[in-house]
Amino acid sequence: MQPHYDAVSTATPLGLMKFEQQSTSLLDLVLGNTAGCIGETSGLLLLAGGIFLVLRRDIDWRIPAGVLLSAAIFSGVLYAIDTGHYPDPLFTLFSGGLLLAAFYMATDPVTSPLTPRGAWIFAVGIGLLVVLIRIFGGFPEGVMYAILLMNAATPLIDRYTQPRVFGKE
Repeated sequence: MQPHYDAVSTATPLGLMKFEQQSTSLLDLVLGNTAGCIGETSGLLLLAGGIFLVLRRDIDWRIPAGVLLSAAIFSGVLYAIDTGHYPDPLFTLFSGGLLLAAFYMATDPVTSPLTPRGAWIFAVGIGLLVVLIRIFGGFPEGVMYAILLMNAATPLIDRYTQPRVFGKE
């Protein structure tokens, strides 16, 4: 008689990539057919929900666009330098909590910058920090640290990106 298992625990795609240099199929990441925390494994559904929020104008489109573009660009540069050592940009976008963070966490109106220019700076900072922490840090995931660090920088970003008052020098 075979035992019946309720659940099986395994390494997440980011853990496999960081510690065993083993990649996960992009299709599995997009469709959610891989191990991972709930809410971070189906890239297609996360994208659909995020686009819905952007279309409803519930979130500022600049933040998810900036996070995803900067993470893709920075990871693409590293991937171009050494394809055998660094993950490709699509793996970076669809693995871990990056999509979840870009659309649902980084766009919190209380902790994100007020100006459009500030939103771009904030988002690019998150994307850069995620790639740096994932590749060169001790943890496979770096999204929460990146968001927290950029949240701490938000008052400074707001201070230097406020438009000038008309008539003042």
